[in-house]
Amino acid sequence: MRTVIQVSDLHFGSILEPTLEPLLEIMWSLNPDLVIVSGDLTQRAKIEQFREAAAYIARMPSPRIVIPGNHDIPLYDVLRRFAAPLTRYHEFITTDMAPAYFDDELAVVGINSARSLTFKGGTLSESQVAAAAALFTRMEKGQTKIVVAHHPLDIPVGLSGVAVVHGAGMAVKAFARCGVDLFLGGHLHLIHQASAEILQPGYFATILQAGTATSTRARDEPNSFFAFRIDGGRIDVDTFSWTVATRAFELINSKTLPARH
Repeated sequence: MRTVIQVSDLHFGSILEPTLEPLLEIMWSLNPDLVIVSGDLTQRAKIEQFREAAAYIARMPSPRIVIPGNHDIPLYDVLRRFAAPLTRYHEFITTDMAPAYFDDELAVVGINSARSLTFKGGTLSESQVAAAAALFTRMEKGQTKIVVAHHPLDIPVGLSGVAVVHGAGMAVKAFARCGVDLFLGGHLHLIHQASAEILQPGYFATILQAGTATSTRARDEPNSFFAFRIDGGRIDVDTFSWTVATRAFELINSKTLPARH
């Protein structure tokens, strides 16, 4: 069995300070085999925000997969936004734009969906998807396969101001062929679950968007994170939410995700 934690949308520069230490404490108590940080580490891609994010992430359990989000590209510094959009991310976080983790039970690949030309939206390119799919097709049979990208493959009905990541249909079709079990993301600042069948008929892999773990920019729901227990193809997910009264992240929901076929 493997335990995987996903935290998303930390947004240093817009932090709910009381969440920081309790989040680290509960992460360590869960003894994860892998930690996923799915984008928007900073609020405005400023040096000090990246410095704080890097120091905080370094205190999380390891190994870790970290990917950027659209907020990790400068918004108001136009020259840097288009000439060197992820320079500070590379300096303080990682230069690996396709991080991956593999063992005999897990195969996890991260993809950078953040782009300079879109302020909120994101893109999955054919070359990125092909590279990730090639990794999965070389894996041993029996591993649970997970793709991580910041931007959503699906959004809740009625949610305004966000869009599905460009290339979603192409990506899901390609990942269906290599048997991806789970798609993880963030960006929405709320929890959302859907089936990949909306993009590829007959393919029931789960699409799961995480809420924000530590930001003040919540969408009318508490800060939260996911912990996955993965065993022999079965994926159980626990949702932990911030509770103001106890000043702690508490388990509020546990469920088993549908199988992809």
